[in-house]
Amino acid sequence: MPQTLLDAPVQTNGFRDSAFAKNKILPVHRWVPWIAGFSAQFVDDCISAYLQPNKKDTAWILDPFAGVGTTLVESYIHGINVVGFEINPYAALAARTKLEAVNVEPGTLQAQIAGFQRFMKTRCASANGKPRSTPPAGFSGRTQLFSPAVERKILFALDFINSIPISAVRDIFRVAFGSVMVNVSNYSYEPSLTRRLAVDKDEIGDAPVDEVVASKLMLMLEDVRWLQTQVPKLGHKPTAKVYDDSFFVAPNKLKRQSFIDLLVTSPPYLNNYHYPRNTRPQLHWLGFASGPGYGGARESESFGKFWQTVRDLDPIKLNFVLPALAEAVEDVRSRNAEKSAYGGPGWANYVASYFNDAYRFCKIVADFLKPGKGVAVIVLGNSIIQGVEIKTDYFFGKIAELCGLKFEETLLLREKRTGTSIIQSSVRVDRATKKTVLYESAIVLRK
Repeated sequence: MPQTLLDAPVQTNGFRDSAFAKNKILPVHRWVPWIAGFSAQFVDDCISAYLQPNKKDTAWILDPFAGVGTTLVESYIHGINVVGFEINPYAALAARTKLEAVNVEPGTLQAQIAGFQRFMKTRCASANGKPRSTPPAGFSGRTQLFSPAVERKILFALDFINSIPISAVRDIFRVAFGSVMVNVSNYSYEPSLTRRLAVDKDEIGDAPVDEVVASKLMLMLEDVRWLQTQVPKLGHKPTAKVYDDSFFVAPNKLKRQSFIDLLVTSPPYLNNYHYPRNTRPQLHWLGFASGPGYGGARESESFGKFWQTVRDLDPIKLNFVLPALAEAVEDVRSRNAEKSAYGGPGWANYVASYFNDAYRFCKIVADFLKPGKGVAVIVLGNSIIQGVEIKTDYFFGKIAELCGLKFEETLLLREKRTGTSIIQSSVRVDRATKKTVLYESAIVLRK
């Protein structure tokens, strides 16, 4: 086996496309679109490659950045015990709700959907009815999220959702609402959240909110029934737990170490993509956040931080010794120094913060993987910061080696990926000497 990433073979076969788009047609996975996710097929391939079939009923799979639950759901369907961490409250709600759907009585859910349709028809038919729910305090943008006609219907929908007495059913409604609310708004995912007018789309003056939400709920009901036909085939019911928290608290949450057989995850990329901003409507309208900013999304606690949160700090250094990475950080710091926080100095702080968190992450992973058996598959992408290419996968692997993990191989997943506009904006690239191709890969580590 190769001992370093520089000598590692690049695996290009045997693993299917990691892009989340494949999930849009798969039961349960299709409930919530997620720009930062990967495919259930990729998770399936990881399970096939790194878990023995006869060990599935006792194995544990961990996703430290669970997102909307792709790794957890696909593993659970295979009969494997799962545990995940997700700091974004809306994503954590989606992941947890998917896993708890196996316990929801389909007839009860169907009855609540019918009740919702009757409720909305009655309330929306009267011009005098006033919703009990109110818009979230302090939520604003350059364009009003909902037109007055749509907002009234949205508030009625929330009135019904908040009245549902069974928490698991109420959560299904909340996830359905969150997954379609932008569809009837004056914003759009392109794939990031942006104003419809900014992409030459007309604003939405009115929309059949009841039909849009009910249609989503009927699809979810179909998937609940499907899920409940799958679990009995396993011969046992796997254990599932989702922590609505940062993975950095795992040592305090997980009561035992060295029990994870397989870790499949994708940390935030080094591209300053602002995940809380993309879910700000859901965070506010579902009650996870209020007022300006992203406090409810715990922005300052996110893995890798964001450039906006560290750019004005004193120079941030690496908390470990890795000369090649330290040199890259200083190269970034030297670029466009006259722009201060908006030039190399600010962006170097972001790069150093990201890899300091990577070091913390790898130390925790080393504690929880099974010795000699535990495998971690981590999906990453390279980045361009101030014209400097940062091979995130390479440096992540070297950091893992510093933490006592063994690098096994690199899986090249996609030779090109989207995101150029995110990392090659004018504040970050002034004098790139060559065109750099963005790629996506997975590094495979063992305990």
